[in-house]
Amino acid sequence: MKRILIVAFFVMLPFLGRAAHLLIPMDEMQKNHLKAYGIAYWVINQGVEAQWLLNYRYGSFLFPYDKSIENECVIRGVSFETIPDARATAILEEISSPEVNMDAVKLEKAPKIAVYSPKNKQPWDDAVTLVLTYAEIPYEVVYDEEVLQGKLLLYDWLHLHHEDFTGQYGRFWAQFSQAAWYKEDVASNEAMAQKLGFNKVSEMKLAVAKKNKEFVVGGGFLFAMCSATDSYDIALAAEGTDICENMFDGDPDDPDMNSKLDYTRCFAFQDFTLISNPREYEFSNIDTYFTRQSRGVTEQNDYFSLFEFSAKWDPVPTMLCQDHENLIKGFWGQTTGFDKSKIKPGTLIMGENKAINEARYIHGDMGKGMWTFYSGHDPEDYQHRVEEPPTDLSLYPNSAGYRLILNNILFPAAKKKKQKT
Repeated sequence: MKRILIVAFFVMLPFLGRAAHLLIPMDEMQKNHLKAYGIAYWVINQGVEAQWLLNYRYGSFLFPYDKSIENECVIRGVSFETIPDARATAILEEISSPEVNMDAVKLEKAPKIAVYSPKNKQPWDDAVTLVLTYAEIPYEVVYDEEVLQGKLLLYDWLHLHHEDFTGQYGRFWAQFSQAAWYKEDVASNEAMAQKLGFNKVSEMKLAVAKKNKEFVVGGGFLFAMCSATDSYDIALAAEGTDICENMFDGDPDDPDMNSKLDYTRCFAFQDFTLISNPREYEFSNIDTYFTRQSRGVTEQNDYFSLFEFSAKWDPVPTMLCQDHENLIKGFWGQTTGFDKSKIKPGTLIMGENKAINEARYIHGDMGKGMWTFYSGHDPEDYQHRVEEPPTDLSLYPNSAGYRLILNNILFPAAKKKKQKT
């Protein structure tokens, strides 16, 4: 019997030390934070059980061990650790303790992603499409025609490209009205408006904004950056009022437009005033660009801080704020920051520059769905200008600013937990 037990032990020895789980750390040990999200998406898209370990080593991922996952990590340059069952169990027990601000969230279904973006080439890039491509997360492009045809029902998550939903072509008229790309943009939008039965581009963009709102109310997840945040709410608030000067739509704007805004239609903002001068590269006083200038915010001192939420009580904002840095480098955009005095009560501020009363990263519920607005254009290019080349994300694999985008892409995959009250 003793001899049999010894033989059995040596037969089983290779299996006793074999890894049963694969941990992707998201702390300083991770070589490529951005591609790690792509691995997580790939795993859940294969139907494999995955867990997002909130606040454990800055939002690490845990999977059952499989050689194919290990191989994929090696191919993509993502750091990983192979651990036995006992170690995985100990981690989950540590996380479950009521004394620590951590939680484990199951990731069940990879969200189907749509990016609202024009089909003609624009003279600027888009941070979301850049990071989706770099992280190797699949997405599909939709624009006005697809949205108005009701095709958003095919998707779980929608990103709004740096769009101007007011129909003023990004307010680029004063500086770029003679540029070939600007003329092409005007012509293509006017042609599409005519094709879809609208008299003006502004009317078409409003119809698209309202369809996007229906998508969220019905349970979709919406993410917007830069001018697609404030111009979106402005378009909704200005329904029925002409806010476009004649160079944008062929007739004058309504001089009483500010008194006719209906803020109840907006996602995030209220009590804002529109900028009527069409030569000014600004939509309204929601944006803090001029405040930042007057208060001495420069590239060297421009940061915003993330809020810490309770992982067990507030899992959604906790997921959205997972990062290996709490202070995030600021960056400009047509909409650089949100004046906190213009933000609706009930909107969750997740990132702010408190010194200048500025929010940078906000979130809210609408109907059955959720939305997130992130100000600025490119987290790794402080002052990205029109016609500059796109950012090479291989130079920024550990970008804390880009991680916030990827949190939003991944969190719709999480198993829905009943919010505690």
